[in-house]
Amino acid sequence: MTRLDLFIDRMVSQRACLDHAIAATDGLAGPVFELGLGNGRTYHHLRETVVDRDIYVFEREIASHPDSTPEPEFAILGDVMETLPQALQRFGPTISLAHADLGGHNRDKNDIFARKVSPLIEPLLAPGGLMVSSDRMYFDTLEELALPEGAVPGRCFIYRR
Repeated sequence: MTRLDLFIDRMVSQRACLDHAIAATDGLAGPVFELGLGNGRTYHHLRETVVDRDIYVFEREIASHPDSTPEPEFAILGDVMETLPQALQRFGPTISLAHADLGGHNRDKNDIFARKVSPLIEPLLAPGGLMVSSDRMYFDTLEELALPEGAVPGRCFIYRR
């Protein structure tokens, strides 16, 4: 499988999982967290498809496309190892949907990072809240869900509180 094939699988899976999670959490009032902005493609998708929920972006430094840049009051800047615990104090366990695409191109490093960040994300989700991730996460109390139609196994993961 080529790197292009892997990228396409990731993007198709990401969209299928996000659309599924957006619909499944539509009745929840809590905010949405986008963990890692990058170019802003998934943030732009969330902004266009999530109705009546605030979307907060966590990023070290904003470098997204201008059409995909959050307003300053919805950008939480810094290292997620510091900003996620601060978010728990600010928001409590109210997050309806979280999306993370935080890893790089090294699977071993991504796994180490996922193990570190998982316990910081887990307490933020509201009951019924969903976590969509491009990497396998390590949660004690969240249930891994089956992927929706169109998603490629191993390219995206969904977890529920």
